[in-house]
Amino acid sequence: MNPYFATLVIFSAGLIGLGALLSRLVRGSADFFVAGRKLGPGLLLATVLAANIGAGSTIGAAGIGYRDGLGAWWWVGSAGVGTLVLALWIGPRIWRLAKENGFYTVGDFLEHRYGPGVRSFVAVLLWVGTLAILAGQLIALAVLLNVVAEVPMWAGSMLGGIVVIAYFASGGLVGAAWINAVQLVVLLTGFVVATYLSLSAHGGVSGFFERIGAVSGDYGKFVGGGGLHWRYLPMIAPAFIISPGLIQKAYGARDVKALRLGIGISAIALLLFAFVPAILGMAARLDHPNLVNPEQALPVLLMQDMPFAVGIIGLGALFVADISSADAILFMLATSLSQDLYKKHVNPQASDARLLFVARMAALVGGGIGVLLAIVLPTVVGALGVFYSLLSVSLFVPVIAGLYTRAFGKFEAVAAIVGGVSLTTSVHLATGGAGLLGLTPVLVGLIAAALAGACTLMVRRKVG
Repeated sequence: MNPYFATLVIFSAGLIGLGALLSRLVRGSADFFVAGRKLGPGLLLATVLAANIGAGSTIGAAGIGYRDGLGAWWWVGSAGVGTLVLALWIGPRIWRLAKENGFYTVGDFLEHRYGPGVRSFVAVLLWVGTLAILAGQLIALAVLLNVVAEVPMWAGSMLGGIVVIAYFASGGLVGAAWINAVQLVVLLTGFVVATYLSLSAHGGVSGFFERIGAVSGDYGKFVGGGGLHWRYLPMIAPAFIISPGLIQKAYGARDVKALRLGIGISAIALLLFAFVPAILGMAARLDHPNLVNPEQALPVLLMQDMPFAVGIIGLGALFVADISSADAILFMLATSLSQDLYKKHVNPQASDARLLFVARMAALVGGGIGVLLAIVLPTVVGALGVFYSLLSVSLFVPVIAGLYTRAFGKFEAVAAIVGGVSLTTSVHLATGGAGLLGLTPVLVGLIAAALAGACTLMVRRKVG
């Protein structure tokens, strides 16, 4: 068996075994959904950072770096900016409400502010978008296994899905937090060592940037050039400010201090880490300028340009990055379906044990659908783009307005969601994703959502 592939198989078995062991920590739905609200800054840092460093932050970002150069920093850096806003402002405010009212999901908050109709509408909408990001993580795993051992893409997606579902469904958030801590050590070690060796192989930092300057005039630019660069900020940052998965992890904090410290440090780490996939993608461009698929840049670099031991660690880091983000997505799927849909509309009197069973089954079903989508969707970045767009335009305005003003009611929330999603979709289809007047479809949608909510508020006040 290919030694790289054998290592990933052994690591997968270890994750599944650890998940089964940690399932003993789950004594009820509170442990599964919010880790009993006992996460300190260390575990919160680990689970948030591990969730944020996934397929898009590694394979996807390195592919952008391979194609566009240093401007790829903005793909991951934008997530870091959004996470910092969550740590300092949105997270503490919504945590206090969650503690006072027993919230488990973002849907609980939406019902508290706007009523059950908004909660259910958003839950259905987000299930569609969340499945897209899960597919993106599984595509990344499939790309990795394809490069490492020529595993067919469809089979790689299935294998990745089995691993994630098996260990997450056992332990929920309390188990995932401990597993994420282990994953984070492997992840950061692998990528830091790979970056150091890549820079050294090209004459250090100065030699590296001298060489990439020869690729094109824009390749070494932080802003500008042919890529989206800073325009990733309005597309990605809002999704990380109001991500249901990240907010729910914030619910698990033991207090506001732990929340600010854990999520804040993870945001700073993400801002620094953003340089890593960009540099590795550019290094792959120097050594392998003719790759047909840019998203193969990172696995190819680790296998062909690194010493065997470093390549093993690097591939392990890449594997756990994708796995850790995928479990965060299953977390959103499982809790949303069980809390926002099943308990609310199907069985309001469901026992704690029944709710826990439904959450685990939702992870199983959602994971299966994610696998099917991964086989159909063409790229990691394309799959993640669907989710980020849908998440930002549907949730950003209702969540932020709901936290900071009582004037914004259910009619304004629905208007913001419908207006934002409709215009984003229309602009994307009409322009092929290019945007309008220099604005990305997501930014157009966010503006439309804010205007729709504000206009509805003014009309309601005049009529009232």
